[in-house]
Amino acid sequence: MKKLFHFDSPREHYRCDAVVVCCFDHRFQLGFAKFLKRIGIATSDQIKIAGGAKCLASPEHETDSEFVLDQIRKSVRLHGTRLAILMVHSDCGAYGGLAGAFGGDAGAESQHHEEELRRAAECLRKAIPAIDVQAYFVDFEGVWAVPAAGAEAV
Repeated sequence: MKKLFHFDSPREHYRCDAVVVCCFDHRFQLGFAKFLKRIGIATSDQIKIAGGAKCLASPEHETDSEFVLDQIRKSVRLHGTRLAILMVHSDCGAYGGLAGAFGGDAGAESQHHEEELRRAAECLRKAIPAIDVQAYFVDFEGVWAVPAAGAEAV
């Protein structure tokens, strides 16, 4: 092997502040990273998949939710994680996009995603009762908490 890049990384085992299930859509990554920092999440195990929490709320295949639940269980076991953060976002291709699935109606889209986040949180709580759950909808203007899904006021 040929070393291509040098960096120093901490070797100590870490305790995770949260496991984050989010979409891999790059448009929202910077804003969501800043939000996580603002709410005090310094270390996170991130599970980035198309649709984010969709895999728990309305998976295309049953194995999708089982895979993600297994990853969350590993975060709990390996890094002492006690908090799961679930995220979905506006104009998500996994949901068909804002224009395609919701006819450009941002209100209908946000209502749908709020319901999705509630289902995802319920699925997660049923599978892993000991973990706290927070759920967020991210659009092009900010991050919105879904309190009834388990998110505490931030």
